[in-house]
Amino acid sequence: MDKIGMTTPIVEMDGDETARLMWGLVREELVRPFVDLKTEYYDLSLTARKETEDAVTMDAARAVKRLGVGVKCATITPNAQRKAEYDLPRLYPSPNGTLRSALDGTIFRSPILLPGATPLVPTWTRPITVARHGYGDVYKGVEVSARGGETVRLTGAGEDKTVFAFQGPGVALAMHNTDASIFSFARSSFACALDRKQDLWFSCKDTISQTYDGRFRDVFQKVYDEEYKAAFEAAGIRYLYTLIDDAVARCMRSNGGFVWALKNYDGDVMSDMIGAAFGALALMTSVLISPDGRFVYEAAHGTVTRHWRRRQAGERTSTDPMAILFAWSGALRKRGELDGLPALSAFAQKLEDAAMDTVRDGVVTGDIAALLGRGQVADTEDFVAAIRRRLG
Repeated sequence: MDKIGMTTPIVEMDGDETARLMWGLVREELVRPFVDLKTEYYDLSLTARKETEDAVTMDAARAVKRLGVGVKCATITPNAQRKAEYDLPRLYPSPNGTLRSALDGTIFRSPILLPGATPLVPTWTRPITVARHGYGDVYKGVEVSARGGETVRLTGAGEDKTVFAFQGPGVALAMHNTDASIFSFARSSFACALDRKQDLWFSCKDTISQTYDGRFRDVFQKVYDEEYKAAFEAAGIRYLYTLIDDAVARCMRSNGGFVWALKNYDGDVMSDMIGAAFGALALMTSVLISPDGRFVYEAAHGTVTRHWRRRQAGERTSTDPMAILFAWSGALRKRGELDGLPALSAFAQKLEDAAMDTVRDGVVTGDIAALLGRGQVADTEDFVAAIRRRLG
């Protein structure tokens, strides 16, 4: 069988631990036998980041800007324990955070719907995609501890306001955002909804945070009115702004099938809730989209350290590679769309269908078996091999 050709490379970003092992399995067993795979490879493992003093992460980000499509494995964001384990000179930042900042991107996370899996919310028949603003808010917050008798003040733009006059010990937090980042978030969200032909919701709490959240509300409305309204109407989709508490209530009674744009912290929380309600946090797709049309597909889970320790002891584990498979299929599909290669996009769909057929036929990993309440539990290698047989 002739392999499917490619013209432009995909930026491949390798990772750590069990995720790295599954990454290689999916690439070598499920992609390379069928695609004349072209990638520009960057090793984002903690070891390689140490060797390059983390320069490799920015190199990968620049490659995505140049080539347009990347696919990323799960990586370690080190804490104090990891710093000691890897003898790191410092705590390197999250590679995902570095990529988000470099690309000015928004994270879109959607559940992978398995055959036979019933969402915990019975009305949800279609996936809900969460667009999380990956900048600012509490993640860039400045915190102080206050003693009794101290007053915390906020100064800026010619204003000087009292945050709180502490009579006893307490804490204070200041957050920020920028118009440039909010505009990029809005444009990426509208573009994603238009690409998927789905309604876009945006929600925050502007009744309480009239200046901070109000700026998000106003920017989204301006971008919609001036840049996307005509296209949305032509596509038969709509934009909805509502308060976040109302949006949560609407979401719980909806059928799904929409893109939900949320500020950084809100998106962090709600994407995990939606992922768990649809099946499992590990069964989520994740794509970082920049406002200028760059894409990074990744597995929305960690490096599965617990299973890695067992692997180091010589065991085989039944770790689920489905999110990594969907990261590869997403990147291949987008590369095919951008380069005018329908056969490559069609293979991406075939790869996803083969994975779903494997689950439908009852060959599953341990967590999928627990989710479905049935199935023949296979270890990771055997599960990938079962998918490979269905690809022909």
